Amino acid sequence: MSLKPNLEDQELLADTLARADAPMPARERMTEILVACAFAAAVAGLWWAHPPGSFALVPAALCMLMMVLATRVRFDTPFGFTVATQLAFVPLLFAMPISIVPIAVVATLAIARLPEVLSGRAPADRLMLAVGNSWFAIGAVAVFALTDTDPQAAGPVLLIAALMAQFVVDFTVSAVRFWIDRSASVAAQLRETWVYGIDAALSPIALVVAEEIHRAPAAALAPLPLLGLLAMFARERHHRLESLVELNSAYRGTALVLGDVVQADDGYTGEHSRSVVALAVAFGERLGLALEPCRNLEFAALLHDIGKIAIPNEIINKPGKLDPAEWKIIATHTIEGQQMLDRIGGFMHSVGLIVRSHHERWDGGGYPDGLSGEAIPLEARIISCCDSWSAMRTDRTYRRALSHEVARAELRANAGRQFDPNLVEVFVTLIEDSEARPKPPRAISDRSLLGQRS
Repeated sequence: MSLKPNLEDQELLADTLARADAPMPARERMTEILVACAFAAAVAGLWWAHPPGSFALVPAALCMLMMVLATRVRFDTPFGFTVATQLAFVPLLFAMPISIVPIAVVATLAIARLPEVLSGRAPADRLMLAVGNSWFAIGAVAVFALTDTDPQAAGPVLLIAALMAQFVVDFTVSAVRFWIDRSASVAAQLRETWVYGIDAALSPIALVVAEEIHRAPAAALAPLPLLGLLAMFARERHHRLESLVELNSAYRGTALVLGDVVQADDGYTGEHSRSVVALAVAFGERLGLALEPCRNLEFAALLHDIGKIAIPNEIINKPGKLDPAEWKIIATHTIEGQQMLDRIGGFMHSVGLIVRSHHERWDGGGYPDGLSGEAIPLEARIISCCDSWSAMRTDRTYRRALSHEVARAELRANAGRQFDPNLVEVFVTLIEDSEARPKPPRAISDRSLLGQRS
């Protein structure tokens, strides 16, 4: 995840932080059970192929202690966290028979999680993750097992092969887990492969330690200062990402409150805005907009008339036609809306730009800036169609609602003048679709507005 995570990363991160200390949903629990069964089968196969012999307990115990400590140093990612276990895992490979290593890894990951479980901060079923998170050990161990080579006797080529196998197995199993459990896209998961760069960078240090542990078992503790430094960075990253999630939640909460303010100030405007939301979201999905433009579109549709709370109600609700002076006042609502949203900040600035432009016309005759054609933001052009359709299809103080056929004819008649002609054809197809015809305004979910590698 970059220093400026995109919307999908932010949504995944928010979901990860929310579920970190929550009981496992049934789908996640079943996924972890299946992953654990496969892990047990792999360990059984390794044990059968390479029965463990005797080994020195002190180096192994110190390496396991380092694994526990390293597992406590967690760098948050959208799918959970990555940990600096490589500093202890490589020495662990050298300290005990390879068939025992995966079991030792599971034990250390579970022990590291145990304090949260015993204190009640995390449910006991979260300990199941220790098995799935230990699959990386299978990849490295399998290379030594298949070549019948002791890690201490392995050359550079074999050590690199073991490291690559570790990464491939870990990514493959993690990708399957997150695809089943959270419908995570491959693209989102590929963005998190930077964590393997950290493991690769730590491996040479770990290898130097591993080569010394039999002569000097205390060498296993040599990475402790580095681990302490990483812990400081991990803690800072956690606070920063937590603040990012909280800030985005505050932006969304403020937007929803503003939507309620519109509803309370003028019932028609509020209901109209929520009707436009339903249309705009369906329209955006039909166009295949990416996640971030869809979010901005949804908020802009909800708040496109927010500036009208600054317009006198006697003008908003006037039963007859507005005079030129009144029209001039009405036309300020797009700028008023943008200014309100700019004061909120964050991504609401982008939403404000859409709100400002939703009364621009394709032919340049709109307001407030006289933009034309594709100079008008796409989201604003979408809202223009949805806004006009909703207005035509509802009763107003000065006229009755137009029929479906008449409203559709008005859209087409104004294509290329008021509306983007290409969007009009898509929108007509949308409203002709029986499943996509205007429905009662839906409640906007946190997920729709929201926005391990472990």
